[in-house]
Amino acid sequence: MIRTRFKKLVDDCFVEGVRSDQWSDAAADKYAVEIPKHENQGDFSTNIALVLARIEKRNPREIATQVAQCLERHKDFIDRVEIAGPGFVNVNIAQSVWPQLLKEIEIRHDSFGHSNVGANQRVMVEFVSANPTGPLSIGHGRQAILGDGIARLLEATGHDVYREYYYNDAGRQMRVLGESARARYLELMGKNYQFPEDGYQGQYIYDIARKLIDNHGQSLADTDSVEPFKEAAEESIFEDISATLARMGIT
Repeated sequence: MIRTRFKKLVDDCFVEGVRSDQWSDAAADKYAVEIPKHENQGDFSTNIALVLARIEKRNPREIATQVAQCLERHKDFIDRVEIAGPGFVNVNIAQSVWPQLLKEIEIRHDSFGHSNVGANQRVMVEFVSANPTGPLSIGHGRQAILGDGIARLLEATGHDVYREYYYNDAGRQMRVLGESARARYLELMGKNYQFPEDGYQGQYIYDIARKLIDNHGQSLADTDSVEPFKEAAEESIFEDISATLARMGIT
């Protein structure tokens, strides 16, 4: 990409200066290439002269002039070089470069901007990990988008990404879920029921109870076990969670 190419030219100028004894190599990897805040400051800017000046105890604008002279040799890529402020080197990219970039985007499509800096390093990204006790909340949706976005960025930079959804279907919360579904089932059957004090109140519990009636009729009315209600509720809720994530393009 254009920024990467400009950074390579700055690096080349730095190495050239080291080899010709204009400065030492102590500033290697300490300077930056950035996009200026204001359009009239060019397309890109580098602080290499300021960094070198602190190390070499020299005038930064003097060093900036040397860097600018080096960059100006690349007329096919750089249209104008300007020294600004205490020693920033600002450049305008040649107009002929931008159509080349558009052509590259057209050719590469979704792979444009990808790199292999991750070198296939294995990375696990855990996100959402909502307990199967109810539908996804807006907060879960935000977590899903952020987590998926992070995973995609890591993949685009050459990492081997493993997406993790921690599925916590154990503990008291699941028992309470089963008791809530059982209470709504009995309620819809016209039976006596006792709703748990800290039970799940959402409309989705009624939906689960209706499914139980459709699938089992009255056969569960006299069971003392909460297990069939818990299993049915968990299955229904996780199907709903999976469907919601699928609609968001997250699998």
